[in-house]
Amino acid sequence: MSTFHIEQFGCRATQADGAAIERQLRDRGCVPASGANDAEFVVINTCTVTSAADAQARDSIRKIHAQNPAARILVTGCYAQRAPEELAALPGVSLVVGNSHKPQISDLITSSSARPADFVPFSSLSNPALTSPRATILTGDIFESRDVLVAPVLGGEGNHTRPTLKIQDGCNNRCSFCVIPFVRGKSRSLPPETVLAEIHRLCDSGFQEIVLSGINLGSWGRDLVPRVDILDLLRRILDETPLARLRISSIEPLDVTQDLIALFASTDRIAEHLHMPLQSGADRILAAMHRWYRTEHYARRVQLVREFLPHAAIGADVIAGFPGETEADHETTLQFIDSLPFTYLHVFSYSSRPGTKAAALETQLSGEVIHRRARELRALGESKSATFRQSQLGRLHNVLTLNRPEKFVNAPWTPALSTNYLQFRILSVLPPNKSLEVRATSSADSTLYAESVATLSLTAAST
Repeated sequence: MSTFHIEQFGCRATQADGAAIERQLRDRGCVPASGANDAEFVVINTCTVTSAADAQARDSIRKIHAQNPAARILVTGCYAQRAPEELAALPGVSLVVGNSHKPQISDLITSSSARPADFVPFSSLSNPALTSPRATILTGDIFESRDVLVAPVLGGEGNHTRPTLKIQDGCNNRCSFCVIPFVRGKSRSLPPETVLAEIHRLCDSGFQEIVLSGINLGSWGRDLVPRVDILDLLRRILDETPLARLRISSIEPLDVTQDLIALFASTDRIAEHLHMPLQSGADRILAAMHRWYRTEHYARRVQLVREFLPHAAIGADVIAGFPGETEADHETTLQFIDSLPFTYLHVFSYSSRPGTKAAALETQLSGEVIHRRARELRALGESKSATFRQSQLGRLHNVLTLNRPEKFVNAPWTPALSTNYLQFRILSVLPPNKSLEVRATSSADSTLYAESVATLSLTAAST
């Protein structure tokens, strides 16, 4: 019986892949170790969206090997698909498995434990293995991949109270800065019956809120026969499951239709929270990024959300320092963001990714300029968040209690998250995974505080 540990990096989709690998390994009789230092096998599930993500993965591999040199390290994920030779050359790495072969990881590890002298039985696989001086590499054409690994993520944000369920993988868009389509492949969807079955299973386990995620979530269903769309799926979840609250993760602005927003507004079972990647507030830069909208289209969607959902959380991704971005473009982005009722921003410093069109541009900006612009965007995002929190004081909020962080295990308060994505501290000691109605009384340190608490009955009758 083998022991394993999975080290996670990156987005919700990567974390969902790791959860699926863990489920497969448990089904094969493998046992999770208490940590990387105690595991026979360590799976490093990587991200490659930025150069910093690459460096973080390499540092983790070196640290794990130094502390547990006997462990067999298997590296997978987006970095493994993009640059397997870089990872295979690191000390301690036994196997590099690209996203193309990620569904076979449980076979590789369990076969390895049965035949330790013959680590991977590649003859049983359809794709030949390449070899490097240190490790074996197993990758293939990611655009041939048809699998969607599925298992809810029960850790991370929410601390085992808000599972994330990945229902879509891959992306058919070709944004000039983004490497993800080349390491994730074509857009592909989990069949609706599988989605509904997973949600039923989680509801049976007592979960109150589930987060749907994907690489390009709004494209869910377009590859299925017959073709369906995300709106169809959301309606079926409301009609056919007892889920109390559904939250969706990032969704492209052109997929945020008036019908979608109206569905959100029609029920309290969908969280009042929309995260729409913006990337730039300058049309010239949006065109260079190969984004499919312009600022007027984006602004209209934000305004529609605010019209239908006056207190909704509205978040955006923004990239600072895209090649060729001038000071005027940056100032235009700041002004555009300031003009709209955003409640938070995720700001990324531009990072050149090998193989993307933006990486070949001769107008790359200096790191100093990129980081200064990122700081200014983050400062604006923090100001928008503070304004939103202040506007929510005195209101009643539906919240879900979370597990208390370990360092605050004896604190006289309970963390909670509202339907509109506000962090709360309830001034009572309460169990996690409880739906409550609270009144926001004060704000400090990016957190709202509440004193009066009334248990809500979120039995999720169909709307």
